[in-house]
Amino acid sequence: MQFETVTATLARLPDPLPEPADIFMPVVVGRLEVRPRLRLPDTPGRAAAVLALLFPDAAGDTRIVLIERTTHDGHHSGEVSFPGGKAEPADPDPVATAIREAEEEVGLDLAAAGVHVVGTLDRLWIPVSDFEVTPVVATAERSPVMTADPREVARIVQPRVDRFLPGAPIQVVERTIDGWPLRYGQYDVDDLAVWGATARILSQLGAVLAEG
Repeated sequence: MQFETVTATLARLPDPLPEPADIFMPVVVGRLEVRPRLRLPDTPGRAAAVLALLFPDAAGDTRIVLIERTTHDGHHSGEVSFPGGKAEPADPDPVATAIREAEEEVGLDLAAAGVHVVGTLDRLWIPVSDFEVTPVVATAERSPVMTADPREVARIVQPRVDRFLPGAPIQVVERTIDGWPLRYGQYDVDDLAVWGATARILSQLGAVLAEG
């Protein structure tokens, strides 16, 4: 998908936003396709934000920044995600959180890349870590020069955004997580499995671009 088309589409995000693809929401295998119970609306999770940064490659195709997290003890070890993390007290809003985290994790230089914040997608709650994540969408006029922080990022991945448009290949897997036998969809990107909240955000962004 050409970057000029993407920037024109994102000039105004639709209201309401299209829904993420249902296939990325896990269902419990063998229990009448029951989905794991989510929290009640009046119990907000810990505030967090991620940056979905789109930029043009040398051919003018649109790419997006993802990271493979380092392996460690704790939640989200080794997973593929967007640059991002929990909000700090000094962050005035989710945009500030997402940008600060991207600067720390991949060395993003906003001015050098010509970064422009477009808006936000639907917030998601991640049960295992109790984060309520706001996806911040931004475009960069130029391909950003990035350096992974080795403490948090094992690899920076820059797939073409076409990979996440409606109709793109999705693999359905079954896996036991924290004692739950789950079935869910995932994207395969550069030999990495992209699933969970990251896949849902990508599918919603893909739907926005397709509608445009």
